[in-house]
Amino acid sequence: MPHIPLGVLDLVPISSGSTAPEALRNSIELARRAEEFGYARYWFAEHHLNPGVAGTSPAVVLALTASATSTIRLGSGAVQLGHRTALSTVEEFGLIDALHPGRFDLGLGRSGGRPTPPLPSVTPVVDGRAPNGLRIPPRFSFERLLGSPRIALQRKLLLLPNAKSQEYGEQIDDVLALLAGTYRSPDGVEAHAVPGEGADVEVWILGSSGGTSAEVAGRNGLRFAANYHVSPASVLEAADGYRAAFQPSDVLDKPYVSVSADVVVAEDDETARELATGYGLWVRSIRTAEGAIRFPTPQEARAHVWTDEDRELVQDRIDTQFVGSPGRVADQLEQLQEAVGADELLITTITHDHADRVRSYELLAREWRRRGHSSQSS
Repeated sequence: MPHIPLGVLDLVPISSGSTAPEALRNSIELARRAEEFGYARYWFAEHHLNPGVAGTSPAVVLALTASATSTIRLGSGAVQLGHRTALSTVEEFGLIDALHPGRFDLGLGRSGGRPTPPLPSVTPVVDGRAPNGLRIPPRFSFERLLGSPRIALQRKLLLLPNAKSQEYGEQIDDVLALLAGTYRSPDGVEAHAVPGEGADVEVWILGSSGGTSAEVAGRNGLRFAANYHVSPASVLEAADGYRAAFQPSDVLDKPYVSVSADVVVAEDDETARELATGYGLWVRSIRTAEGAIRFPTPQEARAHVWTDEDRELVQDRIDTQFVGSPGRVADQLEQLQEAVGADELLITTITHDHADRVRSYELLAREWRRRGHSSQSS
């Protein structure tokens, strides 16, 4: 088994009975603890109009977290480029890199686009399993989410009136050119981002399928983060698509893949399952386009009366969440790593109580070290 670093993906979740300020303080504390535990990276996601998620601006939270930590790499997972410009993104990360140089990962993602149709995967899936037994569930259709009035409102509020998102591949080209100081307009006019040009940031592309994101990451020779925790059905397709498109660059001479997983660890399987009880109801709120609810207690979650439609909405996520003792979850993570051929793993854990979330990361890190895995990324 190769030495596989672990990172953290944090949505800054708000628990029922809690507040956004408390969630932010908890996440900054968790980043400090993750640094102590030996995690290689700590990334913040970007989400909007969610009652139970406070991570609306990765760059802002990263700036606050950088001042509270010293060695762990910090990053965005991901900046949503659908409602931003290349220049504003480079300038923001240039600002925080100016005071904390060499610590930031600029993770970039699409937003507001249409889902990519299923693409053929090099890795065969038979009876819902990868060759090594990893569960690959049926594909979930996000069409109902894109037709939601709440999603339409979110896009309206994030975009300026009559604004149109730039084509994603062109936007990535502009980000890279602004960072490198080589940007030229079609008319030959130079643009130099200060701060931003020359910033020592590591650029990643995040993707859920083998479509545009994977192709753009591969074509530019960038690092790629595949998404098992949100789109488990297409994780193999995403990694295969990226590798097929990969061209060596000044940054990488071969493909480099991280893969995400939803995880809850406790001292024993029964305790872990109890801590994860609220996960299904939380996923349901996202998949119905209500927006992520405040993460419920196990008691609140058990009070929900489930319909067949509810279960259909969340089953793929429930089936692919890794829940249990440190040994059980580490086995599952090694299986995920092997199936995808990942160079790193990105762990996202949500529990109602902050102490349980910290403990989950601590137990996993301890077991991971015991198995001889490195905490250092390449």
